[in-house]
Amino acid sequence: MKKMVIPDSVQDVVIIGGGPGGLTAGLYAARAGLKTLLIEGATSVSQITVTDIIENYPGMSDGINGFELVERFKKQAAAFGVKFASADVTGVEKASWSGIEGWRISAGDRVFEALAVVVSTGAHWRRLGVPGEEGFIGRGISFCATCDGPFYRGKEVVVVGGGNTAIQEALFLTTFASKVTVVHRRNRLRADAVLQKRAMDNGKIGFAWDSVIEEVIGRDFVEGVRIRDVKLPEKKKTVPAEGVFIFIGLIPNTDLLRGVAELSDAGYVVVDCGMRTSVKGIFACGDCIDKTLRQVVTACGDGATAAYSTQLYVEALKGESY
Repeated sequence: MKKMVIPDSVQDVVIIGGGPGGLTAGLYAARAGLKTLLIEGATSVSQITVTDIIENYPGMSDGINGFELVERFKKQAAAFGVKFASADVTGVEKASWSGIEGWRISAGDRVFEALAVVVSTGAHWRRLGVPGEEGFIGRGISFCATCDGPFYRGKEVVVVGGGNTAIQEALFLTTFASKVTVVHRRNRLRADAVLQKRAMDNGKIGFAWDSVIEEVIGRDFVEGVRIRDVKLPEKKKTVPAEGVFIFIGLIPNTDLLRGVAELSDAGYVVVDCGMRTSVKGIFACGDCIDKTLRQVVTACGDGATAAYSTQLYVEALKGESY
């Protein structure tokens, strides 16, 4: 196959997103000799950076702060040659150079070009959609216990959700709050057994089972929530709280691929086992893809796979396949 001549300004791969998946993809791509640029903006900052402690990542038996872990990933990726740019990516469109197919990535007021793209934009927390929620964001409504927990020293707070993140954050909040009420729409938690036991054994944590929040109430700041029993709708009560922390699921940050690559009904990027999307030259990994388990360790595995698939694709495109 004839070797193609590609402009120097064109990257082999542009990675969108700076979480564990994107950074692992960058590390593996750069180690494979690909010219690699990673773009991270405010809309693609990893959720893991606001996690107080990660204790289920292999080799970190004593636990590690999420921000610190991501910083270690960045340092390692940079050491192998990954370049970084800060901007919010707003669009991905096809490009070509003398018959060579590639992609043009719009980010802020800049445009980058690459033979391949790895999308690792993650997801953001779903909101309740109830009266009072929007108006109290930043005035008692929070999506980050690590960020805002210290503001609630000696106060009562509510945590909404029953998964790992909700229970981890509830446990963290007991460091500051006088009482933490977990509001969950079911009668049992979805969190890992070890987290459930810690929460059940913690005297500061109480549970409102089979319950949903109908309204967040207060004047200038949150003063409480009105909750309703899902099995007995007429059964309602007010729970006093000065803080409400919401962890009820994720919405993928995939709008930039809408109309470009296939998305699931829930908006996640559809990929195959090689992290290939429905479009040649675009790969995806991490929390933005359609998969069962969203954890740091799975994001890293996705990222490594995406980078390897990208390597094979770019080498074939250049006529350099082994």
